[in-house]
Amino acid sequence: MRIAILDDIHKAWEGTDGVRRLRERADVRVFTEPFGEPTALGGFDVVIANRERTRFTRELLEQLTDVRVLVQTGNHANHIDFAAARDRGIVVAKASAGYSIGAAELTFGLAMAVMRQIPASDAAVRRGEWPTPSTQVLHGKTLGVVGLGRVGRHVARIAQAFGMRVVAWSRTLTDEAAATAGAERREFDDLLGEADVVTIHVALSPSSRGLLDARRIALMKPTAFLINTARGPIVDEVALVNALAAGRIAGAGLDVFDQEPVPAGHPLTTLSNVVLTPHIGWPTDDGYQRFATAACDVLLEYMAGRPVPGFDAH
Repeated sequence: MRIAILDDIHKAWEGTDGVRRLRERADVRVFTEPFGEPTALGGFDVVIANRERTRFTRELLEQLTDVRVLVQTGNHANHIDFAAARDRGIVVAKASAGYSIGAAELTFGLAMAVMRQIPASDAAVRRGEWPTPSTQVLHGKTLGVVGLGRVGRHVARIAQAFGMRVVAWSRTLTDEAAATAGAERREFDDLLGEADVVTIHVALSPSSRGLLDARRIALMKPTAFLINTARGPIVDEVALVNALAAGRIAGAGLDVFDQEPVPAGHPLTTLSNVVLTPHIGWPTDDGYQRFATAACDVLLEYMAGRPVPGFDAH
């Protein structure tokens, strides 16, 4: 079996235990640059995709004449034409690798960066200035977790270490499940009016697109901060820009956006009360190790003739 690992732009897959195990059973090639023409993947039985870096359109899938299995890392697959994969007889397997510890940790990195004015202070010192801002700590604040799934529960645990009180909302969240995570359940609108820091951890779906709209952003305290390490379109970006520019909320830390990369001159890049990062939540040392292990486990199951996990919604 020949296996192609695509889009390893961080050169992170080599040396992982997952790749080592695969090489005991198969010929593995890691593409650290774009593969270019589909003919470059000729002869490969399996393609392992790094998140959503390659769009698997019908046109592309029809040219991957040798591919029998597409292993998709992570839990998102909107970039795959599932109907075309079925028509070609390609098995689309999910290598979930659990949840993103990196996104959970980045939540607090962004919160501290914007609340303590770290980027602005760093830039000022480098210019030879010595500003003396009075900034806000996490301790004693209320964290509102929107989406108490696996990432949200990890965030709740970290928040408790900072001495924060945690309130949470999910569509099906119960009081008991919230308490197990160290949180108090709230209705969504109530959470927004209570939290000092609101952090987004729901998956992007038709029902969550625009979930935090202008009406709901207006419910937040003028002293509150919004953190989003989930998906950009969950938040109405225009409404958020307007609220930030008008000072209706104190600030935001954002790792995800409606359009990525962010277009030059985007209004978010002109605001001083925002900290922006280029979707760095998931690509971490831990994340890549997990993806490699998950992809290896999936393919070993496939080689053994056993069922592999797929994407139920498709």
